[in-house]
Amino acid sequence: MARSPRSPSVEHEIEPAFHLPTNPPRRSLMLLPWEYGVRNLARRPVRTALTLVALATVVMLVFVVVGFIRGLERSLAISGDDDVVLVYSVNSEENIENSSIAARTPSLLAASLDGTMKRFGVSHVSPELYLGTRVATESGPGGLGLVRGVTTSAPLVRRSVQLIEGTWPEDGEVMVGRLVATKLGRETNELTIGKKLEFEGRKWTISGRFAAGGSAYESEIWCSLGDFQTATKRQDLSLVAIRLQPGRSAAEVQLFCKERLDLELRAIRETDYYASLQQHYKPVRVLAWFVVVLVSGAGVFAGLNMMYGSVAGRIREIATLQAIGYRRRAILLSVVQEGVLLAAAGSLLSGVVALLLLNGMAVRFTMGAFTLRIDSVAILIGCGVGILLGVLGSLPPALKALREEVATGLKAV
Repeated sequence: MARSPRSPSVEHEIEPAFHLPTNPPRRSLMLLPWEYGVRNLARRPVRTALTLVALATVVMLVFVVVGFIRGLERSLAISGDDDVVLVYSVNSEENIENSSIAARTPSLLAASLDGTMKRFGVSHVSPELYLGTRVATESGPGGLGLVRGVTTSAPLVRRSVQLIEGTWPEDGEVMVGRLVATKLGRETNELTIGKKLEFEGRKWTISGRFAAGGSAYESEIWCSLGDFQTATKRQDLSLVAIRLQPGRSAAEVQLFCKERLDLELRAIRETDYYASLQQHYKPVRVLAWFVVVLVSGAGVFAGLNMMYGSVAGRIREIATLQAIGYRRRAILLSVVQEGVLLAAAGSLLSGVVALLLLNGMAVRFTMGAFTLRIDSVAILIGCGVGILLGVLGSLPPALKALREEVATGLKAV
């Protein structure tokens, strides 16, 4: 039987619709859509919410510790004045509370030094008696407070101190810094004007409140020097604060202290004194940074636990994505994207809460009290730790899931 002329010959069968190239070009990495990772988070609202709360809690702890470090550093940094020199006993080392110098020291310094600041014939020299003592309020026993006996020349030297309420203390009266309540562990309403404080066997009436720009003075109680000397039965002083003329060096005061060996004095610029306190509290700051590392490490393990649970239920989904052509790197990036989105949301939530509730919160410390500081550095560290938790917490479980064979993953339940 004759073949139809239109029938293809055996040698010329139907040609394929496309030709496979001899050397196919390398495929570019095809990423999963951005919306895919976002939808995955919304598909598991309970697990997503729990992971978000866990990450936000870890980042909040980081904010607390970093805010503590930044607040301590700022309090010590702004407490000193470049133009002020402190003169105290050479035997007290760095602890001014243990210093004891003669009551005639201020007049000797004022008469012997040429660089002392003077205005209208008044030398800017402040004799002070400074010590820690147990302070009680009307509502009950308080804590260890810091009391400074001063004269009316103190504001000439302590220029950061500003009376914000009430009057300067007279005999039997005191004025309190705005952080004294925190230092004593009492409520603020217990230290309002007219309330009573008891220390050194006497009762004192609060006549005013003052602020000092966040410096260490804000956790102190100030009273009249003569009245405080009578209460403590002391006629000596703890220190003398001298304000120098602009541009004058502290070397003149230091030379005077070295020449008068009989007085047993030492002099140090106030900024250098608080810088030495920075070094004194360096172990505390190092320990605080170590706590940040520990909290971050705990957060990584918490993130690993949550992400392992999340990825373990998606083995079939991951295998399906590989079967339809997505590379493992693309799937890995999508899983990391989900972790970073959760971490970023947790960091943002913690940052808002820290700025609203933690920033400016007063805390007690051995040197007095200071406020937590959530500044740009704290925000950067806290959010950076949060993003790092998102990346490190999602990588190991994603890599473990991607090691599974596609055929095995498709059979997973």
